[in-house]
Amino acid sequence: MRIQLDYGENGLWVTLPDHLTIEIIRPRSFPGLQDERSAITDALRKPINRAPLKQLVRPHDTVAVVFSDITRPIPNRRVLPALLEEISHVDRSRIVLINALGTHQPMTEEELESMLSREVIRNYCVLQHDCRDQSKLVYMGKSSFGHPIWINKVYMEASVRILTGLVEPHDFAGLSGGPKAVLPGIAGEESILANHQARMIGHPKATLGITAGNPVWEEMLEVALVTEPTFLLNVCTNRAKEIIRVFAGNMEHAHSAGVDFARRTASVGVDAPFDIVITSNAGYPQDSSLYQAVKGMWAAAQIVKTKGSIILAAECREGIPEDGEYDRLLKQAASPRDLLRRIKHGGSPVLGQWSAQIQALAQLKADIYVKSTYLADEQTRSVLLKPCQSVEETVERLLSQYGREARIAVLPEGPQTIPYVCDGICSTAC
Repeated sequence: MRIQLDYGENGLWVTLPDHLTIEIIRPRSFPGLQDERSAITDALRKPINRAPLKQLVRPHDTVAVVFSDITRPIPNRRVLPALLEEISHVDRSRIVLINALGTHQPMTEEELESMLSREVIRNYCVLQHDCRDQSKLVYMGKSSFGHPIWINKVYMEASVRILTGLVEPHDFAGLSGGPKAVLPGIAGEESILANHQARMIGHPKATLGITAGNPVWEEMLEVALVTEPTFLLNVCTNRAKEIIRVFAGNMEHAHSAGVDFARRTASVGVDAPFDIVITSNAGYPQDSSLYQAVKGMWAAAQIVKTKGSIILAAECREGIPEDGEYDRLLKQAASPRDLLRRIKHGGSPVLGQWSAQIQALAQLKADIYVKSTYLADEQTRSVLLKPCQSVEETVERLLSQYGREARIAVLPEGPQTIPYVCDGICSTAC
């Protein structure tokens, strides 16, 4: 059996013996929209529970449009021009595009141009959010969770606030898009760290596909509503990064429609857990670093047996990276259990702690092997993981441990799938 995993920009082919018991687990496939631009325009003119965008925005308004950074595979280059055309009656000097970096590093001019297009970069003000610069934030009180709310000042000063994003599975927020554009997208570091602290991440409902009862997502929604967004534009994409659905209008209602669609599309039930789960991290840009690739580990952990094995294929062209707290936390810990103990008793949360925590939780369930083009074996071992030079050879070695009848699952699209073990009868949703 020959299977292509989403890996880097070109994929990774894996060949496994046909006699093995292998289950390929994918989200439902949808073709890309024939005319993306028209579909986006139509959604903006016939939004969910909101007046058409063109009617909402007056010529004298100041407009802030929030967009996702390079770590998210939303086709901004095709989405934003359609949105900007719809508000072309507003002078461009009154429109600012805010890069929702959260805690991520600023993008280079080349990256911004590649993602947004030269025309957009030259004609609009593009602001890169800085979660650490208090002078560029405004305090909005505390959430019901008792956490401080700091939000980008330029966004809050705009008379029209538009959120954009991609609705896809998320390892601890349940699904992305919607309120994530605000928290963590344009929130202050203190707010992000509080939302991503160990107690929140460790909640049993802070996981793939779950929003209701998920404290991480529920605080994100609460904070986003505090900022009174004017309009939402979210899309769903397929494996080829083509747009398959567009959701626009009132933030809560439009995002809810997107979540329902994405959850139904991505959720796949299995009868029983597997001895070995082979997963990707959905390819570039999602697998640009090991820090991001934790999502693929967590997807596989949902359906692997206790004491099973996970093989993660992630290119990691940016390495671990080795200059952050994720790397430091892992290297200081003697084991995944020791890491969780350190996080629990370590006082104030630090950047990247959530990814280290999720990795450790996955490792309590299974051994994790990493196939990467850019990580040396010693780098992989330094963060408590096992190196894998060849997926095929690693599977062969594991079969000597689990037996030739071992059950194997493959998640070619990694965390784009929401896999789950059925309790009795499987349905099409979690």
